Amino acid sequence: MCVFLYFKAFHIIAMVCWFAAIFYLPRLFVYHAMSGDAVSQERFVVMERKLYRGIMTPAMVATWAFGLAMVVNNFTIYKTQGWLHAKLLLVVALTMYHFACGHFRKQLINNPTYKTHTYWRWFNEVPVFILIAVVILVVVKPF
Repeated sequence: MCVFLYFKAFHIIAMVCWFAAIFYLPRLFVYHAMSGDAVSQERFVVMERKLYRGIMTPAMVATWAFGLAMVVNNFTIYKTQGWLHAKLLLVVALTMYHFACGHFRKQLINNPTYKTHTYWRWFNEVPVFILIAVVILVVVKPF
């Protein structure tokens, strides 16, 4: 049981880091799309790359690793938990959002006006809904 609690603690820490980066990267896209000079655009390219590669992706990998470690550690309990199945679907959706951010980051390198700042503002709201749903599923365990 003690190992499970460490898995849970590190899973939560990694998840917080992942969400922090997932909330910040599209905000950088907003600023990148609004920047008008080459120096600012290059600065955003560097910031986006460092955030995506240095924080966001390792945090995603750690979130998945510790989450799966918890499931493996208590598989007989978790295999029948409907709330966990729903949570995993949302985490898969968040992972797809993560990779979409990586794709968009590359598109912005040579084309800062790839999408408008308004688009990025709306795009930035998607993970908020996933976070709300995941927290409710984990805390309330409705099914």
